Parts: sequence; C-alpha cells; structure tokens
Amino acid sequence: MPIKIADQLPAQRTLESENIFVMTEERASMQDIRPLRILLLNLMPTKIETETQFLRLLSNTPLQVEIELLQTSTHKSKNTSEEHMIKFYKTFDEIRDQRFDGMIITGAPVEQMAFEDVDYWPELCEIMEWSKKNVYSTFHVCWGAQAGLYYHYGVPKHPLPEKMFGVFPHRPLDLFHPLMRGMDDIFYIPHSRHTETRAGDIALVKDLQILSYSDISGVHLISDMECRNFYATGHSEYDRDTLAREYFRDRDKGLPIRVPYNYFTDDDPTKPVLMKWHGTGSLLFSNWLNYFVYQRTPYDLSTLTNSEK
Repeated sequence: MPIKIADQLPAQRTLESENIFVMTEERASMQDIRPLRILLLNLMPTKIETETQFLRLLSNTPLQVEIELLQTSTHKSKNTSEEHMIKFYKTFDEIRDQRFDGMIITGAPVEQMAFEDVDYWPELCEIMEWSKKNVYSTFHVCWGAQAGLYYHYGVPKHPLPEKMFGVFPHRPLDLFHPLMRGMDDIFYIPHSRHTETRAGDIALVKDLQILSYSDISGVHLISDMECRNFYATGHSEYDRDTLAREYFRDRDKGLPIRVPYNYFTDDDPTKPVLMKWHGTGSLLFSNWLNYFVYQRTPYDLSTLTNSEK
C-alpha cells in the first residue's frame, strides 16, 4: 500500500524514483479507507532531507499512511525556505484539536545544550504532554529520544569524551518483543551524537525496558511497558551519504572529527560507503506501524484513551 503525502511535496519525486508507491491527496480522497494518521514533528534544520528519510521508512508496509508535518512555532527554520514551511507544515495550534495514530519526534542539533536552554523546549513539552491524550504511539529519535526520556521520566543525558560517530553493531535484548521481530542477532545502526543515555539511569525507571544495545555505542532502543512510547538513540533513517556529508563538512572546517566508524570501505573516506542499516530501519518502522499503531489504535480516534507516559 502507498504512503499518502501532500501534493507537490519535494519528497514525492525522490520516493517515486526509488520505486516507492506514493499516493497524492487527490487520489487518496477517492478511496474508502481510513489511513493511519502519523504526525512527524521535524526538529532537524534540513527539513526536506529529514522528511524524505522518514517517509521512505514509513512507506515500506502494506498499510496506507497519511502524513502530517509539524514544526515548532517558537523556532524559525534557517535552512529551509519559508515557502516550503508555510505550504507543507502545520503549527501546534493548528493540530492541537486533532488526534493521531502515531507520532515521530526527530532528532535536533541541540544535544550539547541543557534541555531548558533550547528555545522551543516549553513548546516541545506542551506537545509531549498533549500526545498522552491525542496520539496512540510515539517514536522518539536521537535528541528527540533524550528529550522524551527527560520530560517523561527525568532521565538525564551525559556528555561523551568524543563524538559517537559511525555505524555500530547492536544486538536485541528481547527477541520476543514485537518491535524486535525479524531482527538479526547483530544489526547495524548509524549514530552521530555528543551525548549518551546510560543503561544505569534507565534501570532506575520501572516503566522502561531496554530492547537493544551496542557494546560500543550503548543503549539503542527503549520502550515503556505499555508499548506506546519508543525511544531510539540512533538514526536508522539516515541516507547512505548522511554521515559522509557530515564528516567532510566538519573536516573542511578544521573541526576535530574522526572518520566515522565502520562506515567507509576499509574505513577509508576515499572509498565507497558500505550501507548496512537500510533493511533494519525499514523493519523497525514496519514493526512499529504494524504491531503498535495499526493493530492497537482504535478505529475511531475520538475514543483514544490516555497514556500514562
């Protein structure tokens, strides 16, 4: 089944070139079916790139998915045209009276700041509080995961001695959890962050379970016990060249940056990138959509019950 997006969204051409079935609003309106309503709160500065990455992952299921793009009104995007933001993005005030089957909160390049120092932190807290009654399942990614864990549970983030940068091997800790169904004994996820979430802090919260872990990059996937909120410290949505562009950008600026771990062939930045995470990312979001959104959310969203976290 297709993914339903706004007419003329730039991601449409990219996804169609990858043989992904994209359905426009006009065609979808003629189908007698209720698609899953997914809200994407995009906190990344590269809005178009990030929305395309997540749309790609959400399209790889037999479910029809309708995407609503959300921005914070307290922070103006400097890297994406105002025309694009006005045309395709809503603000919280515009959607606060609506309900959604699922929501994704992306990462953001603010992890070295205290949460309270981020200019849109109060608005993000309001959205996360609102999600308890208006979203069935929320998937938090990277800084979005740190923000969610801090807001809901008081779990802190900790600075790393150097940037966690590369594609790291992970192992599932609970093969019987539906989110982990089909995962290999070892799977790979990109990370690009200066801070970490520690297993010891998670262990102090009875409502949280660690689902996957890396001996190098640490905690990866976390679930609440109700399985309505998930937290991922890595970036399974990344494109093949995302880490490469970040590496060459920082290197050319003279910033201290190591070659991303286990990413280029032979760890040589003059050689091609070995993509090891695309299948895992597709499976992860397919499992989320199937087991924790489609099979659990009420058909009538007006009957949605409150989530504790």
